[in-house]
Amino acid sequence: MITSQISRQRFLQTAACGFGGLALHGMVSQSTHAASPLAPGTPHVSPRAKRMIFVFLSGGPSQGDLFAPKAEITKRHGTAIESPVGDDGQLRVGVDQFLPMAPVSPVRPRGQSGMMMSDLLPALAGVADELCLLRAMVADNKAHAAAALQFHTGHVAEARPSMGAWLSYGLGTENQSLPGFITIHPPRDGRVHGAGFLPAIHQGTPLRVPRSKSELAIDDLRDPDADPGAQRRRLDFLQRANRRLLSRVKMDSQMEGIIESFELAFRMQAETPELVDLSDASKETQDMYGIDGSASDVNGRACLMARRLSEAGVRYVQVSIGGWDHHSDMRKNLTKSCAGADKPIAGLIRDLKQRGLLDDTLVMVSGEFGRTYWSQDLTGTNPLDAHGREHQQESFCTLLAGAGVKSGFVYGETDDFGYKPIQGRVHLHDLHATLQYLLGIDHERLTYPHVGRDFRLTDVYGRVVHDILT
Repeated sequence: MITSQISRQRFLQTAACGFGGLALHGMVSQSTHAASPLAPGTPHVSPRAKRMIFVFLSGGPSQGDLFAPKAEITKRHGTAIESPVGDDGQLRVGVDQFLPMAPVSPVRPRGQSGMMMSDLLPALAGVADELCLLRAMVADNKAHAAAALQFHTGHVAEARPSMGAWLSYGLGTENQSLPGFITIHPPRDGRVHGAGFLPAIHQGTPLRVPRSKSELAIDDLRDPDADPGAQRRRLDFLQRANRRLLSRVKMDSQMEGIIESFELAFRMQAETPELVDLSDASKETQDMYGIDGSASDVNGRACLMARRLSEAGVRYVQVSIGGWDHHSDMRKNLTKSCAGADKPIAGLIRDLKQRGLLDDTLVMVSGEFGRTYWSQDLTGTNPLDAHGREHQQESFCTLLAGAGVKSGFVYGETDDFGYKPIQGRVHLHDLHATLQYLLGIDHERLTYPHVGRDFRLTDVYGRVVHDILT
């Protein structure tokens, strides 16, 4: 493990300075106690991107149905094949018959790049030439909770800092009235947007899409019984008491987080309501995101909020879209999921492009893993439309777009059965290293001392995938 001189210095200074040590943040030390832990950090390398938006398709979208059809699978649809997984020692529940299952909807070349994409994604197909498609992504666990945790934190079991927390810690936020990390409709497992052993100020701030002006996007952000002046005086009193306590105990991460979060919440009261109020969005913008009362309405609002928050200076914004765990009736369920996400994701990319923001904004769209190319729990060789697919972490697809990545570019390939990567393999640690690099971070240098050693998002692994970079 490469030891970070900077992080060790920051840790020692934090311990010595107590509350003021929170200012020793990111990749360089802040010398004054008044500095914010969310102040912009100095990058290790020249950044291609200033900010990142991650659209998480929770449940595991089927790459074979959406982006990477296999001719051999389609040819042998419904006919038993010899196990393509080999003797890997893994228990295969529900797919032991290995009946190939063709895509439930046509998958065709799109745009000038010819990127393969399903008819179920017509809006996304329209921005295919803005996308970079990774077709040989690899994770380490086929269970949802563990796989989602690894995608977000780099580890399948421990409560380590999430990717957004690391970016907030390393780079801060461009807007001191907003957090460094906001998560819209976060998964139930708080670890995927937690700060782990990093200072609590870097954890994701949960946000939901308001259905009306009276509904708050963030709980308890306003006090309806107090004017701003009274709130400020009340907060000053609480902060003085908290700082006196902290000066006695010298170092308490929870107390430090409370002090900073109180101040941030007060500043957010002025700025957040305007950003999440979408009533001023033009009809053209609403149509682009699918904000029309249909299945895409809520996700469209979430993606538009993500664009606004990102444009306002939030370093890392995540939007979670659930419902992609299709173990049965692929045709019906996949069609429904695509209808809810296609326009919002495509609208986000189009909107960023129109505003000139795609040049310095990195966008990622992915599930925690993919799905098998063969049917689950099927007897006989009847038509497979009503059947689903099992989890597959051995290979799946991830979409990137924007700052620093090649557009209209496909990277990686799997075998004829869509199982094992045969070229362009990208492990999650490699993806994390690459994302950090695009944002100006050397993944081996952004570390934090914990239980006797320096930790990082990529643990002791990871390589930057330069082949996909411009």
